[in-house]
Amino acid sequence: MSKRKHQKKNRLIRIADRKYERQLERAGKFVTGKLKMTHSGYGFVEIDPAERVTEKGEDIFIPIPKINGALDGDVVKVQLLPGRREFSSDTANRGATGRIVEVIERQRDSFVGELLAGGVVRPLNTRLPDGIKLLGGRKGARKGDFIKVRGPEMIQDEWRGSVAAVIGHAGIIEAELDAVMAEYEIPPAYSEEENQAAMAITPREIERKNYSKLFVVTIDPEDAKDFDDALSLAPGPDREHLELGVHIADVAAFIAPQSRFDAQAARRGFSCYLPGRTLPMLPPGLTAAISMRAGVPSLAHSVFLTIDKKSGEVTSVRREHTLVTIAHRLDYDQVQNFADTGKAPEEWTPKLKKCVKDLLKITALMRKFRAEKEKFIELPLPEVRVRCDEKSNQLLGVEARISRPSEQLVEECMLAANSAVGAELVDKGVAGVYRVHKEPEIEKLWEFSDMAEQFGFSTGDLSSRKNCNDFVTSLPDNPKREVLLSLLLRSFPRAEYAAKPLLHYALGKTAYAHFTSPIRRYADLTVHQQLWNLDKKARTRRVETLERVAGKCTLLEEKVDEASFAASDRMKLRILEDELEKGELKIYEGVIAKVITAGLQVAIEQLGLYGFVPVEALPGNRRRGKYSLYGEKNSSSSFKLGDYIYLRLAGIDFARGSAIFVPAGR
Repeated sequence: MSKRKHQKKNRLIRIADRKYERQLERAGKFVTGKLKMTHSGYGFVEIDPAERVTEKGEDIFIPIPKINGALDGDVVKVQLLPGRREFSSDTANRGATGRIVEVIERQRDSFVGELLAGGVVRPLNTRLPDGIKLLGGRKGARKGDFIKVRGPEMIQDEWRGSVAAVIGHAGIIEAELDAVMAEYEIPPAYSEEENQAAMAITPREIERKNYSKLFVVTIDPEDAKDFDDALSLAPGPDREHLELGVHIADVAAFIAPQSRFDAQAARRGFSCYLPGRTLPMLPPGLTAAISMRAGVPSLAHSVFLTIDKKSGEVTSVRREHTLVTIAHRLDYDQVQNFADTGKAPEEWTPKLKKCVKDLLKITALMRKFRAEKEKFIELPLPEVRVRCDEKSNQLLGVEARISRPSEQLVEECMLAANSAVGAELVDKGVAGVYRVHKEPEIEKLWEFSDMAEQFGFSTGDLSSRKNCNDFVTSLPDNPKREVLLSLLLRSFPRAEYAAKPLLHYALGKTAYAHFTSPIRRYADLTVHQQLWNLDKKARTRRVETLERVAGKCTLLEEKVDEASFAASDRMKLRILEDELEKGELKIYEGVIAKVITAGLQVAIEQLGLYGFVPVEALPGNRRRGKYSLYGEKNSSSSFKLGDYIYLRLAGIDFARGSAIFVPAGR
């Protein structure tokens, strides 16, 4: 055995032994928590902090036979089990194990699914049990319809439910989006009455400085729906400095705390962007009125940052309520083309060209300074989105967007403004809403390191930000890189909102507030409202109040994200279904990301999804599926983690939300 393999085996044994010893100590104890199901049928219980059985409060793994009728999201009582003593990848990866002995609180009383033959319903949410039987009448629902179902309930060892409403027919884009909204409880679009009422709002008054003569630009995606941030660059107090202005739509002037549309915004939490459907947090007419549009005087809340021209360091900050006029609306593609070629559209003036050139230069320096000081972790994954025409509901395809210098320009400005506002809230003792990100568990990083070795890469100690960044930058620019970055991201906890200025691990920051998107994020609007009251010398809300706001924003963000992912994944499958019906035989390049007994899970970069290759479709030995999580295989096998494989589409399994592929040529 090689030295590396010996070290790897010893590390896995240490993980398993440590977790097993903890399990023995806790065996028989009862804890309560929230169940999160996986698409594979097993679950994890996130235990109540007050009942933590370890200092980190790790989740409890619940095997499929131990679910005992609980559903995703339920609050449950769990008895801890001793687990397995023998070393295995199962023990190493799943840690504390338990069985559910009681459902304390059912978190859902309905779900959305597709009606199949025989009165069986297939839930849209694949974390729910499959094949739920209907009781009672169908209210006109036909096979292939999306329906809202009361339940499910376990009756005589069988999941049952009853029809509450008919949503629409599967395969029709509008109905698919309606079904996703219903399942994830996304509020409907504002009514015309609400829209008109919002547009009649008169902004509140506050002392403002008029910066109408300042040269201000917006930079957004070409198809942006709202414009809540703008930038300016002007000479600083001396030759060694520049003054960067980050101008944010002053939404608090229109939305006062506890007002009608503040309550509506709090209910939504975020603007929701589904393929072919935009659901703004605020009424669209008001959003348009608040948005910072070219040639129109705009009420802004501005952060001015003095930047050292040589180092990129922010040396001083001031914040003001302002009046600005946008000189030009730019999009990322225009700015990127100018950065790459030096060529600009004909309508760009010399003043605009200089502004953009200087913005690109100073923000690159700011990014470099921040990287050296804060050692932020960057995982450059592309954003893969489904393009869908909102008027015709026609699917237009899939496109991948990567973060380029044009996007990084804006990102750097927003990060600097958010940090400045967070620091001011702390300095002045005003309660805020902060973006926080917990430090990853060392064992999860170890497990990723062992997975990466199966791809042929050594990670080093990922608990160090520097080592983590060195590993990321060492990865080759090929499809394996995206798979590994995705797996690394899953090793990190999800970022949350909090009323205390805690660590944001990935950014390497503390006291990091969200301030720059008050049109589409309620956390940001809350910060604006706090600053408004501070500036007006009015009473600000207490930490206890904002703890509830932060907790709700965290939950709503997760729902909005899940709805967006579910809609996008479903639309991708519809695009592939259309390809299959047309008989198009495209060849896709994939990377084997997981190997199980049933076959291969393959990451397909150009589609932004994981496809499944059943073992029956693989050439040669039918026992080829016998792999462990760490890529060990029988001697006759030729497939392993990280291998490239060329595929063609063979079918769509909507029941599992999966595209089925076979090796090209078969």
